[in-house]
Amino acid sequence: MYTPDTSRLLKYFEGLCEGAEQAMESDDRVFMMGLDIDDHRAIQGSTKGLLQKFGSERVFTTPLSEDAMTGVAIGAAMAGQRPIHVHIRMDFLMLCMNQLVNIAAKSHYMYGGSVQVPLVVRTMIGKSWGQGAQHSQGLHSMFAHVPGIKVVAPSNAYDAKGLTIQAVRDNNPVLIMEHRLLYATEAYVPAHPFTVEFGEARILREGEDVTIVGVSNMVMESMRAAELLAELGIDCEVIDPITISPLDFAAIEASVNRTGRLLVVDNGWLNCGFSAEVLARVAESDQITRKVNMKRIGFAATTCPTTPSLEDAFYPNPRTIAMLVYHMVTGKQDWEPSLESCQLAYQAQFKGPF
Repeated sequence: MYTPDTSRLLKYFEGLCEGAEQAMESDDRVFMMGLDIDDHRAIQGSTKGLLQKFGSERVFTTPLSEDAMTGVAIGAAMAGQRPIHVHIRMDFLMLCMNQLVNIAAKSHYMYGGSVQVPLVVRTMIGKSWGQGAQHSQGLHSMFAHVPGIKVVAPSNAYDAKGLTIQAVRDNNPVLIMEHRLLYATEAYVPAHPFTVEFGEARILREGEDVTIVGVSNMVMESMRAAELLAELGIDCEVIDPITISPLDFAAIEASVNRTGRLLVVDNGWLNCGFSAEVLARVAESDQITRKVNMKRIGFAATTCPTTPSLEDAFYPNPRTIAMLVYHMVTGKQDWEPSLESCQLAYQAQFKGPF
């Protein structure tokens, strides 16, 4: 059982930066490349100080050419280096899909295990100040669909650091999905290097009435919704899968078998997405011995909007999550949290990993 170091709070972006720094300190094959990583804003602080410490041969910016630069990173990985390639937005990974899906993910298999591709891809998702249709998308399900790529989604600074170090040490391509609204959140993080294992979910809050599985920032939103529901006596169990692929389905399965209810809260669209995968596995499970009431909530079935009023309707939030859970547990639709209680929920700071 993890016991947090409550003397040391780090922000999410600081966890990402410290994880990379310690990985680079311990292995001189690790280097970082990406668009504007040496800019004075340092990718919202997540690469701050790395150029000064390690020099321009190990920390350098790249041209605006996602396909070519991803090819460079893959080639370096095949040659024995351990690159961290920073893509500012997940949306533009679409420009290097052939490199990631057909080269990075498949080379180990195609060459009989003789080729390794220890590549880390950092990429951001999520709304903020009107990112809109081409700068907000959560496309993790696309990559989780492909064998050979690991997909991880840290929801707090502790996991951001531990997953970064674990990803650098892995001999396969790993995609780290970061939500920009998490960057300023704080968690207790040890100063020494540590890893967070892939494929091990974490129960953030124990409960008996319903299992809520959240992804990335939706972990935070689910925890806030659980606070609202606790005032009504509804006991939520909140699970952070931490890694999308590999997925610790056994943890979800055991929780659902106990609660009999499951809500998956995704940071992407529902159609053919992560939420559909989890519900399908529950439906197919031979270990779940009871009938399960299953629901999911995620992006509305339209392109990501820009204006705040449309964003409020598009993205799941504590209010919409709590109202759906209330209906699942009680069968009623006669309650919604007050604006005041929702604001109080948003003031709560979760210090992870809980």
